Amino acid sequence: MTVILQGKQLGGDADWWRSALIYQVYPRSYQDSNADGIGDLKGVHEKLDYLAWLGVDAVWLSPFFQSPM
Repeated sequence: MTVILQGKQLGGDADWWRSALIYQVYPRSYQDSNADGIGDLKGVHEKLDYLAWLGVDAVWLSPFFQSPM
């Protein structure tokens, strides 16, 4: 799979992640888009341009759903 973000090609080779800046986000505490006090995916989406401006190449989303265990 090849992903192009901000003019950069990611995933063209198997080791793209070695030189990439990867930012981990826990959505429930990152950005609240509907003012309920809990971050959400829409909030993360709203900040993608800012993360790209910072030079982030990929976003790793931490699990944010309740475990079935």
